[in-house]
Amino acid sequence: MAGPLAGPMTRYLLLTLLGIVFGVANFTLLIPLLDLIFGAAGDSVPSVGVVLSSASKAPSFPEFRWSVDYAKDLFGYYFEGIMAAYGRQGALAFVCIGVGISILLANAFRFAAQKILNRLRSRLIFRLRQDLYLQVTEQDISFFHHRRKGDLISVLSNDVTEIEGSVVNTMHVLLREPLLILAYVSLLLMLSPALTLFSFAVLPLSGWAIGLITRRLRNDSGQSQDLLGMLLSRFEETVSGIRIVRMNNAVDFMVQRFRELNEGYARLLRRIFDRKDLANPVSEVLGVVTVLGIIYFGGTMVIEQRSALTASQFIAYILLFSQLLPPVKSLGSAYTNVQKGLASARRVFALLDQQPTVKARAQAAPLKTLQEGLAFEGVGFRYGEEWVLKDLSFECRKGETVALVGVSGSGKSTAMDLISRFVEPAEGRIVVDGQDLRDWKVEDWRGLIGLVGQDNWLFHDTVTANIAFGDPRPEEDRVKQAAKAANAHGFIAEMEQGYATSLAEQGSRLSGGQRQRIAIARALYRNPQLLLLDEATSALDSMAEKEVQEALQHLMVGRTTVVIAHRLSTIQSADRIVVLERGRKVQEGRHAELMQSEGLYRSLVELQMRA
Repeated sequence: MAGPLAGPMTRYLLLTLLGIVFGVANFTLLIPLLDLIFGAAGDSVPSVGVVLSSASKAPSFPEFRWSVDYAKDLFGYYFEGIMAAYGRQGALAFVCIGVGISILLANAFRFAAQKILNRLRSRLIFRLRQDLYLQVTEQDISFFHHRRKGDLISVLSNDVTEIEGSVVNTMHVLLREPLLILAYVSLLLMLSPALTLFSFAVLPLSGWAIGLITRRLRNDSGQSQDLLGMLLSRFEETVSGIRIVRMNNAVDFMVQRFRELNEGYARLLRRIFDRKDLANPVSEVLGVVTVLGIIYFGGTMVIEQRSALTASQFIAYILLFSQLLPPVKSLGSAYTNVQKGLASARRVFALLDQQPTVKARAQAAPLKTLQEGLAFEGVGFRYGEEWVLKDLSFECRKGETVALVGVSGSGKSTAMDLISRFVEPAEGRIVVDGQDLRDWKVEDWRGLIGLVGQDNWLFHDTVTANIAFGDPRPEEDRVKQAAKAANAHGFIAEMEQGYATSLAEQGSRLSGGQRQRIAIARALYRNPQLLLLDEATSALDSMAEKEVQEALQHLMVGRTTVVIAHRLSTIQSADRIVVLERGRKVQEGRHAELMQSEGLYRSLVELQMRA
């Protein structure tokens, strides 16, 4: 409870204690109230001093001391005075007013304590989701190759919601109920130790029965969250690939696969609900059995006069014990809920504990500009045991354009990921301005890069926000200049709201060429010093390719560029062409040099020319 939580938690506990004190005081006032109502007209009414003791003489004005007895004696003093001055009716009014004030204060303190806890609870959930989001965004690209999007969405939404409902919402129970139980038990022991010890002999049986149920509930909850993640992943796959699903007449096939997962999840949920709901009847039945046993055992003692309890005190004892059962039951339910939420908590904290492999070194230096260029020196990279790149070496000097060429699977995109520091080399190093890339700050390095790929993600936001992505205060003139340089201003101006037009997810309102030109405008807006072009025109038709190629030429002027292109006609003017095969460099040179020698590059060019 250190740090910023210490103050609010201290206030919460103080207010909770005050609420409990006044809540328990209500039941100590029941005994004189019952004596007043049920006592015979000529009977003497015992003072409040005998509520918890055998003293029968009228109390004198008590001396102040920090104890429960002082409050009891003070009430007894005024009670006796009002009894003597106004009789039973006046004393009854005095007790009723005391009970009303006590109830009012108890609920006021309880509300104030709950208000503090609600703020802490909402803050905790906010921080948990925020930390999860930050943790996911900091992971390297290889992390997303092994995690389904549905699983990540399930953790951020369903698991956090489960923690909120099962763990956080029971915080007040775990903090308040033990204090309330302690207060009730102390009062019950003061009234009748023998009866209290008898009643507690039954309670361990209830705890054992509930514990047996909750252990199975925790295991089932973990399975349910895993299944829900699979369901979300299957749904996301269907939505993303709906064109393929329909063109292959696979709707029924996908529906059946989803149905099988959904049925398994439904069966598991039924089992969880049944076990969760079983805990309440079990605790209630055992609680009623305990109360009936106390009534029989204690009533026999009172009837046979084997107990110091009066009839009114015995009734108050039964009512007080009945108030003990709800917090005990709440603790049992809280334990059940916490066990259910622990499965979600494990998934959440497993993600929070996931450490990214791409990290800046402790003494990483700032990098403001690219002075010399970059070079690969014996770089190797693998996914698991499979090597994707092996002993790759080449350089790209400042202002040069270097093209990476090879068949699919040769390692070109992996080389781009290494330059972007999405992943780290397993062997060798990448050198930037004479230093290992890992010696520069990651944010500074990426701030110098502009990336245009084959599938450029456009966000569900305005055109301006997509071009100036990452800039909280985009400059309109700069956005328009970037769009004009990317040959995108024409079609943007024709949109219904121009640059304020909202694009659907992934820019589904736009053609492939239009999406690419907005992506190029986004790169131009950043004004990068190093440009990475990853098959930026491979998925376009001839007309769209021509427009995008013109935009790329504007983008490449005066910049260091690394480009991947399947259409080899677009890279013939490159300063250097690096040919890859199975992760290794097999050729390097300019287009004319490579065409004069037998090799993979010449074969690829001739193959495309024939096609």
